[in-house]
Amino acid sequence: MTIKNAGEDKEFNDGRLVKTELFQEGKTTALVLNFLPGQVLPPHPHPDSNVYMYVIEGKGICKIDDKEHPISEKDVIHAADKQHVSIENTGDGTLSIYIVQAHESL
Repeated sequence: MTIKNAGEDKEFNDGRLVKTELFQEGKTTALVLNFLPGQVLPPHPHPDSNVYMYVIEGKGICKIDDKEHPISEKDVIHAADKQHVSIENTGDGTLSIYIVQAHESL
């Protein structure tokens, strides 16, 4: 068993969002994305995967396909298979999201 603190040593970068991989086991990856205000993760799919996101802190917009959803601390989001996901920090502070991507044979 391995335990890591998702909030420990959070890193932010003025030029881009920061991705910190926590675990990689088989076809599953756990990571944290850290956004400064205004930073955006462009729309992209996760073929043959389910993606689960938990907002650790902050607020923003999560767009799944063409539908925008406001997100904030403690929200949980699920995106399936080929849905296109994008995230934008629309708040005044930082936005951190814990993500589990489970690659499956769908």
